Amino acid sequence: MSMSYTIVIKLGSSSLVDEMTKEPKLSIMSLIVETVVRLKRMGHKVIIVSSGGIAVGLKTLGLEKRPKKLAEVQAIAAVGQGRLIGRWDGLFAEFDQRIAQILITRNDIADWSQYKNAQNTINELLKMGVVPIVNENDTLSVSEIKFGDNDTLSAITAALIGADYLFLLTDVDCLYTDNPRTNPSATSILIVPDLSKGLPGVNTSSGSGSDVGTGGMQTKLVAADLATNAGVHTVIMKSNAPANILKVVNYMQTLDGEKPVYDDLEDLQKRELLKLKQLNVPLHTKFIANDNQHHLNNREFWMLHGLVTSGAIIIDEGAYAALTRKDKAGLLPAGVIDTEGSFHELECVDLKIGQRLPDGSLDTSKPLKTVGRARSNYHSSELNRIKGLQSDQIEDALGYAGSEYVAHRQNLAFPPH
Repeated sequence: MSMSYTIVIKLGSSSLVDEMTKEPKLSIMSLIVETVVRLKRMGHKVIIVSSGGIAVGLKTLGLEKRPKKLAEVQAIAAVGQGRLIGRWDGLFAEFDQRIAQILITRNDIADWSQYKNAQNTINELLKMGVVPIVNENDTLSVSEIKFGDNDTLSAITAALIGADYLFLLTDVDCLYTDNPRTNPSATSILIVPDLSKGLPGVNTSSGSGSDVGTGGMQTKLVAADLATNAGVHTVIMKSNAPANILKVVNYMQTLDGEKPVYDDLEDLQKRELLKLKQLNVPLHTKFIANDNQHHLNNREFWMLHGLVTSGAIIIDEGAYAALTRKDKAGLLPAGVIDTEGSFHELECVDLKIGQRLPDGSLDTSKPLKTVGRARSNYHSSELNRIKGLQSDQIEDALGYAGSEYVAHRQNLAFPPH
C-alpha cells in the first residue's frame, strides 16, 4: 500500500523567471502545477514555497535592476506578488484546483501562539484540499526580521507542519563535490545519512546561481540542516523537469523506513548511483531526517529558528550538562556567569558556554561557544544582579521574589548533538 506524504516544494526566482529577459517561465510553472495535481491525486498533501515576487515586479514595472532602497524593493514586491499569485491561480484553475496565498515574516511567528496559528491555518487548508502557496512578505519585511531567503522559509514551513519531505528545486540536478559548471571532475553526492557529520571534500562556496535569486548551494545546505533536525527528509533536484518529483516520491515509497548506514561516504554514493540507474530514477540528493529520538520537537524548533535573539546568557559547563541531560533541568541563576547585550523578560537569547575565574566572573580570554537558546524570566539588568546566586538569594538581591529559574525547561532549546 502506497504511503501518503505531506510534501513542501520550494521554487526559487531563477526557476520561475528567466535570468536574462525577466520573462516568466510559464512552461516550468505549468509543469509544476501538473506535478502538484498528480501528487494530490495520489493522496499526497502539497505546499509550494514560491519566490519570484520581486523578479516579477521588476518586469512588470519595466525595471532592469533591483534597486538598493528598501522602500523601492518593497513597492516592487507589492506589484509583483499580486501578478505572481495570479499566474499560479490561473494555471491551477485549469485543473479546478484551489490555492491560497500565505505571506509570512519572522514577526508573524515570533509568538508561540502565532506560530501555532500559522500551523493550524496551513493544516486546515490542506484538510480542505487547497494548495497553500507560501512566500516571505517582502512588502513589509526589513532585514532584522527577514528569513534571509526562501530556502530557510521552506525549511521552517516544512517543520511547522511536520512535513515528510522538502524538495528544494534548483539549477543543478544534485549536490556535487564542487561546481560542475567550472570543475568537470566534480562528483555527485546522492545521499547524506547524517548532515551533522559534515560533508568532507564538498565545496559549496560558489554562491547564487543567478542574479534574480538570493540563494546558492550553501543556503540549501542550511535549509537541509534545519529541516532534517525537525524530522523532514530533504531533497535537492533540478527545477526544469518538475515531473521528476513524481519519480523521486515513488522511489521514496520503496525506501520508506529504511535508514542507510553511514559508513564510507564515497562507497555509499556509488551504491546509490547504481540503484538510481537500475530503477531509472533521476539524479537527486537526499538528506535523511533525524529519527524521532534525535529530532527537535515543535517548540524547540520554533525557539531555535522562528525567533530573533536579543542578547546572550553565558553559562558554565555544569549548567549546560544539567540543561541537556535526558530529564533536563531549568536554568538556575547559580549556573549563570554573565550576560551579553540588553534584553527584556521572555525575550529570546542565545545560550553560550564560558569559563569562570576563581572570583566567579567570566574569563574573557577564553572563547565562548553558542550551544542553544532560552527565553529569560529576567531582564538583563536583573540577571546581572542575581547571576551566580542560589535561588533563595534572589529576593534579597532584587528586593522582590522572582522565579527561581532564569529559564524554565519548556523555554530552553538545544540543537541535536
